Amino acid sequence: MYDHLTGKGIGIAFLDTGIFPHMDFDNRILEFQDFIDHRDFPYDNNGHGTHTAGIAAGNGRAAYGKYTGVAPGASIISLKILDQYGNGQKELVIEALDWVLNNYKRYGIRIVNISVGTTEKDEKIHRSLIDAVDKVWDKGLVVVAAAGNMGPKPGSVTAPGSSKKVITVGSSDMITSVFPISGRGPTSECICKPDIVAPGKSIVSCGVRQGKYVAKSGTSMSTPKVSGGIALLLEKSPHLTNVEVKEKLLQSAWDLGLPRNQQGHGLFQLEKFLYT
Repeated sequence: MYDHLTGKGIGIAFLDTGIFPHMDFDNRILEFQDFIDHRDFPYDNNGHGTHTAGIAAGNGRAAYGKYTGVAPGASIISLKILDQYGNGQKELVIEALDWVLNNYKRYGIRIVNISVGTTEKDEKIHRSLIDAVDKVWDKGLVVVAAAGNMGPKPGSVTAPGSSKKVITVGSSDMITSVFPISGRGPTSECICKPDIVAPGKSIVSCGVRQGKYVAKSGTSMSTPKVSGGIALLLEKSPHLTNVEVKEKLLQSAWDLGLPRNQQGHGLFQLEKFLYT
């Protein structure tokens, strides 16, 4: 029903481990910024960032369409904030978010995908992350963040997904499974989180070898599914604000009958989200 939508022209910024120039991205990597080693050309020495970008925006070219991302025409802006081990400093996350604020018009960025998170015990550092992501949201961009894989205990949603404003995504297939790792609310401010859930278990997407694909699991994989869906919606209805996008997302979710702090408003339903 939505085959004519590709997310073309909608920029998604990925704060992650970088990106490998996989053939499924064609020439749609508009910009690469390396906050770790300050290299000029796209690379990913971990694989996580390439995988999340493929879920949202890969075109499936290397697999003849078998592993197509949700918005295969979306533009990609890769901001490398994590090293080869998937580790990074909170200051680099904030620096990357500031970069987005200074460059979103230039690259047509409407969506910021953050498939990373931390359970920072230092309240000052935790607050600085939330403030930084809220600042991006307040500028009108749609921020989509992972709930994290620290579940199932209450209060296990990671920052910046614990922000009240941003769209926080949990994994629908990892909230009641044998390993229910999807982060759960409430947050320290007693906010119900996540906002919505999407599949995140054994998701196949682009790898860091040309034409290759790998399977990964986690809320990191659920998050770009939602980001890609939002790119399709903004292609169709570019006038929508980030608040309107979030409202539409939550209203179109399918209630799984679980507590709000496990499932949010329910399961992400792409077609209903786009056409109701």
